[in-house]
Amino acid sequence: MYEGKIPNSKPSEVKEELVHGEHTWLFGVTNPTISVYLPQSKYATGQAIIICPGGGYRLLSYDNHIEGTDVARYFNSLGIAAIVLKYRLPLNETSTEPYNAPLMDAQRAMRIVRKHSSKWNVNPNEIGIMGFSAGGHLAASLGTHFDHGNPLSQDSIEHESSRPSFMILMYPVISFSRPSLASNSRKNLLAGAESDTLLKFFSCELQVNEKTPPAFITHAEDDKVVSVEHSLLMYEALCNANIAAELHILPVGGHGFGLINKNQHIASWKYNLELWLKSLQH
Repeated sequence: MYEGKIPNSKPSEVKEELVHGEHTWLFGVTNPTISVYLPQSKYATGQAIIICPGGGYRLLSYDNHIEGTDVARYFNSLGIAAIVLKYRLPLNETSTEPYNAPLMDAQRAMRIVRKHSSKWNVNPNEIGIMGFSAGGHLAASLGTHFDHGNPLSQDSIEHESSRPSFMILMYPVISFSRPSLASNSRKNLLAGAESDTLLKFFSCELQVNEKTPPAFITHAEDDKVVSVEHSLLMYEALCNANIAAELHILPVGGHGFGLINKNQHIASWKYNLELWLKSLQH
């Protein structure tokens, strides 16, 4: 993803570990990458979605049907290009500012996709970000902390904007500043650095403004891991800023229901998302 030395990194003996079981988990991610999945060109809609798996900023739920590569294949079936982001985990051993590493990687991924949009048959104005749980926090962080590129950089990729065209937030962690909503994601991202400034910076509902992209949000009311209040706060902030937003609260589903679910009511979010994505097409 980066040319030369990875920014905000330092030498370490941490090794990436892939753990297989019911799902596939990635630990110790220090080298960020993207995996690109493209639909057949004749079916391509021009849209693209960068997918940020969850894992509480402790691991990545990467290669499975819940939040990773199978989600990309699902989007391909709709004619949408999908890019799975393997972002760095915030480790003191590997980063000088661990809390900045995931966001830097999400910004870089957006620039890369925009840079290669013509080659990948993608409309550069229709590139969104999707995240699950902690990945939802990362997606919302990108949607509220983007820039329009650095034209003075010697790296042409850095000339591109990192602003997502839209956000898809699946049972996301949103707020870091409310004590009642304390989460493992907050603990893991800001370990040893929980200043008031960073708590506010990473509370996405406090960072929404008129330039924030539109959002589709889904959450289950009975989620015991990430309270539905996170999504309610984000939706309220978007509405207050007059940003188009669609919120779906499922009565059941718990946490991590992801892409495949035998309960058709829970799985209905996919149909609603398809309609929403079509409404965004130019």
